[in-house]
Amino acid sequence: MEPRFKRILLKLSGEALMGDNEYGIDPAALQNYADEIISAVDLGVEVGIVLGGGNIYRGVSSAAEGIHKASGDQMGMLATMINSLALQNTLETKGVHTRLASAIEMNQIAEPYIRRRAIRHLEKGRVVIMGAGTGHPYFTTDTAAALRAVEIEADVILKGTRVNGVYDSDPEKNPDAAHFPEISYFDVMRRDLRVMDMTAITLCRENKLPIIVFNINTSGNLRRLLLGEEVGTLVSDSTSSTTYPE
Repeated sequence: MEPRFKRILLKLSGEALMGDNEYGIDPAALQNYADEIISAVDLGVEVGIVLGGGNIYRGVSSAAEGIHKASGDQMGMLATMINSLALQNTLETKGVHTRLASAIEMNQIAEPYIRRRAIRHLEKGRVVIMGAGTGHPYFTTDTAAALRAVEIEADVILKGTRVNGVYDSDPEKNPDAAHFPEISYFDVMRRDLRVMDMTAITLCRENKLPIIVFNINTSGNLRRLLLGEEVGTLVSDSTSSTTYPE
């Protein structure tokens, strides 16, 4: 069975890497991420990845009080590189060929992010992990994911989270939260739903790049999604803004 997408940008949150810890990297969560990614690679899908850094930065945020926002964002960029290195190592121990590309220069541990080079790696079947956000402060890793997805001409952004898609409120706090199988970019912005930040949503909307939000912690979800099963929530322009009442 052929996968529904040829090239994907997988956005993974740093917080999910914490597992049950307060911060840091849970080895079991890292292994689960790697196994899900391998299931996509085995289908012949070209995989680009952007990781968040909240699991690392959360551990130092209290000590960072009083630090300028730009410097704090740079600390967050370094946190994404720690996560990226951890994921790269885990994938390569499982036999997956990877490349780690950084938006800021750190030549000893990663190659610089160059769009054409990243695409070439993908075409050769390598998993490309793109770290350090956009390389600039004041932009989130959600925006970095949207930007990289457009640059590498991905078919879709797959945002792996801890919940089963997009809801009208936080399902981890509200057991009666309503799940949306599909929703438009417009409704995401109108309802101020925390799918991705507004810059990322706007970039996806302008480039007609669909987003699927799904639970990465459910084993096999990524493979099922790629094979066409209804997993998570589709965010696109194809859904009428009148579908969901207030």
